[in-house]
Amino acid sequence: MIDKLSNQSRIIIATVLSFLFFATYDHFFIPKKVVPKEQTKVEQIQKDGAQASTATSNAPVSTSNAVTSANIPTKVAKVSDEVIATIKAKTYEIRIDKLGRISKFYLNEAKFVDKKGERVQLVDAKLAPYPLEVRFTDQNINTQAFATPYSASQKNITVSKEGSKLTLTQNLSGMKIVKTLTFFPNGHYSVNVKLDNNQEYFITPGYRPNVAVDHYTFHGSLIKQADDKLSVIKDGDAKGDETFQKAKFAASADKYYTTMFYNFKKGLNVVVSPVNKEYPLLFIKGNQDLSFDGYMGPKEHTNLSALDPRLTDVIEYGFFTFIARPLFKLLQFLHSMLGNWGWSIVVMTMLIRVVLFPLTYKGMVSMNKLKALSPKIKELQAKYKGDKQKLNAHMMELYKKHGANPMGGCLPIVLQIPVFFSIYRVLQNAIELKSAPWIIWIHDLSVMDPYFILPVAMGATMFLNQRITPTNMTDPMQEKIMKYLPLVFTFFFVTFPAGLTLYWFTNNLFSIAQQYYVNSLFKKGSEGKEVTVTKAKK
Repeated sequence: MIDKLSNQSRIIIATVLSFLFFATYDHFFIPKKVVPKEQTKVEQIQKDGAQASTATSNAPVSTSNAVTSANIPTKVAKVSDEVIATIKAKTYEIRIDKLGRISKFYLNEAKFVDKKGERVQLVDAKLAPYPLEVRFTDQNINTQAFATPYSASQKNITVSKEGSKLTLTQNLSGMKIVKTLTFFPNGHYSVNVKLDNNQEYFITPGYRPNVAVDHYTFHGSLIKQADDKLSVIKDGDAKGDETFQKAKFAASADKYYTTMFYNFKKGLNVVVSPVNKEYPLLFIKGNQDLSFDGYMGPKEHTNLSALDPRLTDVIEYGFFTFIARPLFKLLQFLHSMLGNWGWSIVVMTMLIRVVLFPLTYKGMVSMNKLKALSPKIKELQAKYKGDKQKLNAHMMELYKKHGANPMGGCLPIVLQIPVFFSIYRVLQNAIELKSAPWIIWIHDLSVMDPYFILPVAMGATMFLNQRITPTNMTDPMQEKIMKYLPLVFTFFFVTFPAGLTLYWFTNNLFSIAQQYYVNSLFKKGSEGKEVTVTKAKK
């Protein structure tokens, strides 16, 4: 029946859908250090790989097998603990182990600290492989390579403005490997790998950072292909070994941080080798003289854009990326003008509401018209209680006569949903909000409001907006659902990041202001004139 799909029903449907969307966000909406199930699987693969390597024959193995965890020799752990070089810059500190890999990567900036107040460290010792690890197709060479330590040209390096060079050398029987690494202050580094004997090998940017992982934001691998198409492989979605020829970058990331290799001139031949056929690990196929660039650190838009604007594709917004990216640029522009991310969110919300007001206005007008027709609708329902066909026909005639569109309140909401979802993704993925203050009690917009002021204010404004929004509700169950939704939303927003709650609170304020405006027009009769006249004639 049409009355069952009346305006208030559609509002409830839209609201419940929104509620379900937010409810799917991570349990209690707090980023987790490790996903236990995933960690267990990776550790088991490493254990199984170590056992398998002992029993492996000396014959060469296939290319696909050469890049799996099963080729890590048993002696890896014994030689990888010792640090042979430490690189220090203003914003980061790197430690290189005896296998020529990045075994530790610390972020030095004050905002990058964990709950214990310690520096964020991006290389998880429990999740191999480490960045810059080399694996050979020939099992004999591979076993020898993991048992032979590198030597470093310097033990301690302070990164200079022009960049500082470190040379790592490994002497194997019949072959010498030289890794030349140049580190720069902005967090990126260049890599050159030379072999004096041509052997097939692979080098990896390492397993993704495991600092900010939840069940909603993206964590996995991204490959920007030669044709600029972005391939996104979420953790749990890797289906088998995949190859990408001349890819522009290969990155693995969690919510806020990434490790990546890139080469926009010659490209990279990338192999995706999944752990347990679910979690993607990236490897770059090497040659006798291989050069590329690398980056490890936060997915800050400004820093990545300064290296190359194409690297910002590692900030993954999902299905509505085409809307989310312009919205973030707007937010970033406002921040450059206002100097505060909180006020930038407020102004961005205001601008969006102004732009969307024509749609919002039509929806609000439709809701008021339906409310004015509510008595007439009840009469029709009583009169044609046993005849649904006649009831529907007379109701459609009534809507047409008074210019009331039963879908008028729903369509504007549907059209605005992509914008709201995009804003949600922007505010969830923006590491710029980390440790960003707003007003007196909000010191970090990326975490929950410590005093619950914003969630309570959000719930109160949602309740007020509900009270002033016209409805023609006849179903007691619908009325109860609407009555308690502000309370339910407040409960879920309690642990939402303050930046997201601030957006929703500000959005509610503008909804209230716009609803008051439209309601006042109907009181004066300027919009409800036709309906009012009809009621008077009756």
